[in-house]
Amino acid sequence: MSQSTLSADNAVQFLTRRQGKKRLSTADILTYVYLIVGTLVMFGPVAWLVVSSFKPERGLIEFPPTLLPYWQQTVQPEGYDKPLDLYDVTLEDGTTRRLAQVSRVGIMARMIDPQNPSAEPIQVNINQRQPVRYVNFSLENYTGAIQQFPFLTYLGNSIIVTIAATVVTLLVNSMAAFGLSKYRFRGRDAIFLLILSTLMVPVSVVLIPAFLVINEVGWVNNLIGVIIPGAATPTGVFLLRQYMLTIPDELIESARIDGATEWRIYWQVILPLASPALATLAIFSVMWRWNDFLWPLIVLNRSELFTLQVGLNAFQGDLNTQWHYILAMTVLTLLPITIVFAILQRYITTGIATTGMK
Repeated sequence: MSQSTLSADNAVQFLTRRQGKKRLSTADILTYVYLIVGTLVMFGPVAWLVVSSFKPERGLIEFPPTLLPYWQQTVQPEGYDKPLDLYDVTLEDGTTRRLAQVSRVGIMARMIDPQNPSAEPIQVNINQRQPVRYVNFSLENYTGAIQQFPFLTYLGNSIIVTIAATVVTLLVNSMAAFGLSKYRFRGRDAIFLLILSTLMVPVSVVLIPAFLVINEVGWVNNLIGVIIPGAATPTGVFLLRQYMLTIPDELIESARIDGATEWRIYWQVILPLASPALATLAIFSVMWRWNDFLWPLIVLNRSELFTLQVGLNAFQGDLNTQWHYILAMTVLTLLPITIVFAILQRYITTGIATTGMK
């Protein structure tokens, strides 16, 4: 028996195992139904997005929609400058012929035999024909979008903003959390509650004041204006503070007895011990900054500074929206953050599960 067969059997046994019960109970059935429905609801739109990114432009607006990317088969008869679409036409005598469409006016189409293009065109009702299509996961949408879309420039801007903002966020939030968790001073709890209360303030409320400040310091149309304003996050301060409370104070006192400065304690004692929480916050920060759209849209007006999320607007015009290119670029935009999340997702559960534990 092959290794793949054994793995499949083990997977089936794992999914159908029961603890001392001979039959599936109602709770088991409801659990499986809930998990299947939840999986479809969560990953169904993502799967539809990926598959649709391979569809031609006309395939995105056809009704009823199709799951697989069907492309119209074409042929270029002699004497014609461009390829013509192929159709299976049912004639009035009941026979079926494969013809190519030359033109269409209303519900009538002019069709020719691609084997005999010089013959007189046939007038055919569009309801009497079926397009000749084939499934093709073509990269045409991706290559066409990259040719019209400065993908590498926007990708570089997104990487710079994401990495720089994440580093600044980890530094600022960890210092604030260190001070709020390991120093005792009057008003410490009030300051912490004030920081947490900012979670209840909608982002839209602070957009205009934040933009005015950025404009005054000259950071409009500058990547620094995208990086700095969101450096301190109440979620990050809360996560790191709760984790640092679990670090024994005796370690800090021992370091002080050995002559370590406060900065050295923070850098060489606290940060290494808080690495699970820092990793969790880093993942969250990368996801927030990579997917951020509204703030970069407000701050950046020059196209050479656009991030990927803002750059996707280039395919949306006043009269025409190139959805096939938008879908392809959206998939490419999701790939880096998906890879990062897949590699580091175990730190999320570890960091959150151990936050606040004594």
